[in-house]
Amino acid sequence: MRQRQFSLALARNFNRVLATEIAKPSVAAAQYNIAANHIDNVQIIRMAAEEFTQAMNGVREFNRLQGIDLKRYQCETIFVDPPRSGLDSETEKMVQAYPRILYISCNPETLCKNLETLSQTHTVSRLALFDQFPYTHHMECGVLLTAR
Repeated sequence: MRQRQFSLALARNFNRVLATEIAKPSVAAAQYNIAANHIDNVQIIRMAAEEFTQAMNGVREFNRLQGIDLKRYQCETIFVDPPRSGLDSETEKMVQAYPRILYISCNPETLCKNLETLSQTHTVSRLALFDQFPYTHHMECGVLLTAR
């Protein structure tokens, strides 16, 4: 789950935000921006989506989560921005437990594949396309899914 600084922009809409990011430079940039913008309700962890799924499901403990009580995060919404390969099957299952899923995708093919699974438990409430790279075939999709 890449957070690409979305977590900071969304922070004002939530009591607490727990963000994961796999790339060290992105984590460092996010931590810098959290401090520079005096944001006190965002915690960022360097962790892959698969690892976060294991942690949330209680399968495995991670040193990177020391001092973070995952049970204190009473999550109603999960924001996912997976790599081009989309969500893995375990992460798909994990996100289906949330009442709302906000999914950002840079790959319509893997988004479609993931939506086949997610639509078993959720309905698409809103969808938006963003042409961030004019004159190319690249686009971003944003989907809000709500539990049935």
